[in-house]
Amino acid sequence: MDLGLSGRVAIVAAASKGLGKAVAEELAREGAHVAICARTPSSLAEAAAQIQKSAGREVFHQALDVTDSAAVASFVAAVEARFGRLDICVTNSGGPPSNSFKNTKPEDWRSAVEQLLMSTVFFARETLPRMQKTKWGRLITITSSAVKQPVDGLLLSNSVRAAVTGLARTLANEYAADGITVNNVCPGYTRTARLDGLASTISARTGSKPEEVFVSWESEIPMKRLGTPQEFAAVVAFLASERASYVTGTSIAVDGGLVRSLL
Repeated sequence: MDLGLSGRVAIVAAASKGLGKAVAEELAREGAHVAICARTPSSLAEAAAQIQKSAGREVFHQALDVTDSAAVASFVAAVEARFGRLDICVTNSGGPPSNSFKNTKPEDWRSAVEQLLMSTVFFARETLPRMQKTKWGRLITITSSAVKQPVDGLLLSNSVRAAVTGLARTLANEYAADGITVNNVCPGYTRTARLDGLASTISARTGSKPEEVFVSWESEIPMKRLGTPQEFAAVVAFLASERASYVTGTSIAVDGGLVRSLL
């Protein structure tokens, strides 16, 4: 299937590893011009080189903190200057630490809001007006299946990612007439470094082995296995494509059937 992504210009945030990197690589393989950002210059440059080698396309990259509105604005402007346009923006950021409600401090809440919600706001503010000019655009947020079914121990992620979902659903209505779609993609248990870290945290708290934590998660999933970043990235690429032109305002779980709700 030709997704119609050849020549499109896509930004992918927090793309030095994990889901963000997989999405950037998938878009590049589909022929898009890809620009990535992340906080750490060395890992970002390494990811850009790997994607370029895999996809055979130049990857623009710039280190920045996604919670810095000025840095986000500078990055988006640089991408537009480099490629002459902007078509697709995939927002993403690392998840906040797991904790219980009683052990979560006010500053932890503020940090999570900045990291998850405000970073999405900053990218949306910079990219949507540019998409309006061409009457075509895709804004896709990477959230979590926790917005549909909260995950024990992920208090901050459960709470703040739900706000991101509400933001995206509202923007979908506001920008639909401009040819812009806005969707959330909600990964379930996907084998990434972040999930490895969560397994280690749970293991330390419960006295179990990390391998036992993974077995427990797999037992909850109807497919009885964890997802891969590549499986997740394929869904994002479809939503970014011409083929998904009538899909907007949705929150699509990529979770192997983990979420049991009807919607």
